[in-house]
Amino acid sequence: MSTTRIALVTGANRGIGAAIAAGLAAQGMTVVAGSRGGGPGTLRLDVTDDDSVRDAVAEVAGRYGRLDVLVNNAGISGGIDGQVSGEIDPEVMRTVFETNLFGVVRVTEAFLPLLRKGDGGRIINVSSGTASLTWQSDPGHAFASGRLPLAYPASKAALNMVTVMYAKTLASEGITVNAVAPGACGTDFATDLGLSLERTAEQGAAIVLHLATVAESPTGTFVQDDGPVPW
Repeated sequence: MSTTRIALVTGANRGIGAAIAAGLAAQGMTVVAGSRGGGPGTLRLDVTDDDSVRDAVAEVAGRYGRLDVLVNNAGISGGIDGQVSGEIDPEVMRTVFETNLFGVVRVTEAFLPLLRKGDGGRIINVSSGTASLTWQSDPGHAFASGRLPLAYPASKAALNMVTVMYAKTLASEGITVNAVAPGACGTDFATDLGLSLERTAEQGAAIVLHLATVAESPTGTFVQDDGPVPW
């Protein structure tokens, strides 16, 4: 069996996901780039679809027999319409949670058997600084004002709890689980929320690359480039 580490990145067809996949490949990993639409150089993987996830597991198992790094990057903003408090559309919330929360659980559960066959497995969940209850409740923080969405940060806050619970459960097996805040980047994702930003996808990917390759990985943390993010 090859000693090259095997990494799977969901939502790897564009934005931060594509930057993560390229960065891991540049560091010598064999990268499986999951994408809802599939296509050249990618593995069709729709995190909201049981059959798609099951087929992706079978494909990775057949090719490599194990998985060393799982990056749960696939996520949607849901846009702004139907997400502002007082104007909530429950269907928008369900759609956002289906990808950002349930999709992560679905993929993680499905790939755990392959992670257990790997060496020092690592799960990295791409969260958001908007998920910080500390920052969101601070009247002096930038999040204190503006027409802010509800479903997206709520889904990421729930993802943080999922991260902590998996970290505790899998610690005895040597599998680390962490959440990262990549920072808002100038990608299509930000455009959907009406944002124009200078931070690049490559800059956003840096914290994921660090956790995927650092010699001794922490577990159960929520971090960004310059250190811990307050829960």
